[in-house]
Amino acid sequence: MIILIMGVAGSGKTTIGRLLAAELGWPYHEADDFHSAANKAKMGRGESLDDADRAPWLAAIRAAIDDCVAHGRSAVFTCSALKASYRRALAGGLPAVSIVFLDGDRSLLQQRLQARAGHYMKAGMLESQFAILEPPAEDALTLNVRQEPAELVAEIRRAFAL
Repeated sequence: MIILIMGVAGSGKTTIGRLLAAELGWPYHEADDFHSAANKAKMGRGESLDDADRAPWLAAIRAAIDDCVAHGRSAVFTCSALKASYRRALAGGLPAVSIVFLDGDRSLLQQRLQARAGHYMKAGMLESQFAILEPPAEDALTLNVRQEPAELVAEIRRAFAL
C-alpha cells in the first residue's frame, strides 16, 4: 500500500508523513527531495513553478512509487499534488495508492509558513498554490489540519485499517 499525503505548503505533509511512516515502519519519501536544483532555486527566489517545471519532478516521484509497487513495498509519500492532473500522474492506474488531503485555511497555513525557517518555499507563494489547488473529490481522505499531528495520523490509520 502507498499512502500519498497531499496539500498546499504549510499543511503539515512532512510532519504527518514522517509520523505515519515511523508508526507503520514504512519508508518515507519527501517530494521536495525529488525537485531539481533549478526548481529549488526558482522557488527560493519566490517564483512559482509551472507545469513544465513540475513534469520531471512528478515523473521522478511516480517512478519511485512504481518501484515500491513493483517490489511489493508499502511506503508513505508526500507531495503537494495540487491539481487532479498531477495526482493522475502520480497515482493513475495504481489501486495500491491511497490519497490523503491535508486541508486548512489560508490564515493558519500562512502563519505556519512565516514561522518556518530555512525552507525554500516562501510564505508569499501560498496564494499561488491556492490559485491552482483542485481539491480531490471523493477519491481522497480529507482531514482538517487544525487537529494535532497525532490525531491526524490516528485518523489515517483508522481510515485505511493500518
